Amino acid sequence: MRISVLAIDQAKSGPQAELRQDYLQRLQRIGRTVGINGVHFEPYPESKRRSASERKLEEANRLLSARGPKSKTVVLSERGKQYASGEFAKWLSRELDDGCAELCFLIGGPDGHDATTENDADMVLSLGAMTWPHRLVQVMLVEQIYRAVTILANHPYHRA
Repeated sequence: MRISVLAIDQAKSGPQAELRQDYLQRLQRIGRTVGINGVHFEPYPESKRRSASERKLEEANRLLSARGPKSKTVVLSERGKQYASGEFAKWLSRELDDGCAELCFLIGGPDGHDATTENDADMVLSLGAMTWPHRLVQVMLVEQIYRAVTILANHPYHRA
């Protein structure tokens, strides 16, 4: 399986980007042990449209068109399903067992996602009921994917 994280984000550097990259590198290494053969992060620019609804629609088109043809889409939203880390690991394990070719996680910009993005998703996932800055969500999501993989690999990273 391949994991892609596509995000509306203009910052290519900074502390969040460094931390995100650290978890991506860790995930790349340990992911192979459980059947994850590629990890990819791709930022896309924020829309410059006037209204929030126009911005969200343009960003939705960017993200949705960037997915792989056989990807399963997971949209991040505070309205999504919440998992404890162990439950998320079990969900990821089921996706691996079911032969999912690619999981594609979509992170919206400051205005959030357009309804078309959430409607097109195979799953809407929440990292909690609070609203988080999208740059922190990138780090939190990649860390949780890494944590799930370490749980599946029986690595001591996750201590509960």
